[in-house]
Amino acid sequence: MKNAGKKLTLFVSILTLVALLAACGNKPAQEDNSAAAGNDAQATTKLVVGATAVPHAEILKHIEPALKEQGIELEIKEFTDYVQPNVQLDEKQLDANFFQHKPYLDEHVAKAGLKLVSVGNIHVEPFGAYSQKLKSIDELQDGATIAIPNDPTNGGRALLLIEKQGLIKLKEGAGLTATLRDIVENPKNLQFKELEAAMLPRVLGEVDFALINTNYALQADLNPTADALFIEDKDSPYANILVTREDNQNDDAIQKLLKALQSDDVKQFIDEKYKGAIVAAF
Repeated sequence: MKNAGKKLTLFVSILTLVALLAACGNKPAQEDNSAAAGNDAQATTKLVVGATAVPHAEILKHIEPALKEQGIELEIKEFTDYVQPNVQLDEKQLDANFFQHKPYLDEHVAKAGLKLVSVGNIHVEPFGAYSQKLKSIDELQDGATIAIPNDPTNGGRALLLIEKQGLIKLKEGAGLTATLRDIVENPKNLQFKELEAAMLPRVLGEVDFALINTNYALQADLNPTADALFIEDKDSPYANILVTREDNQNDDAIQKLLKALQSDDVKQFIDEKYKGAIVAAF
């Protein structure tokens, strides 16, 4: 009986020791979980923003450090066209995009049924005409060839600017989405080529002049204020905008991005880097 009692006591002691060791072994796991929770609390929010290279991506790169200090990691995805940045934003491959003006956004949203919205104006890129053949618009000959963007809003914008030079007359009420069919007077019998916006700087040697968006002009080392035959006024209504989806426009990270883009620091950066070729619109 004594031996049985001793065995029972030893068995109980072993169980107690095992339980204590198990309890001690659990503590590091709890501390690890706690540490992991702490890491999560400090994790940054990642924003993927689509942009054309110049000036949009350049402006975004400028504000990266300021956003990082606020816990925002900015991933900039560069595009060379005006369609995919909106498509990919709508499909949630992007969190925002920065490359377009509102007339273009409105037209694309209506046409493709996208759920995208503008959350704020950032800058204006005055639209201009460029030529390798002409030093002055007064040198333009009858039958000259002019290249314009083939998307509806920028094509209409180009025609309105050409009309402002007295070279053509558009049908009354043609508006921002005017097309070649809206030309009712063409005294110089001008010939028009409609091309993708990004292609226009490459065809300057083949046409008399081309209407080129400032971002593509800058990429081609054209200075809008020095090289353009004629250009929009700085009060152009075509402000470039930050665009999001309807479902994330009020997210804290998006609002921080907008605030950074509309800061005095960005205004100074635009003024110093682009020297009037681009103008802050906030």
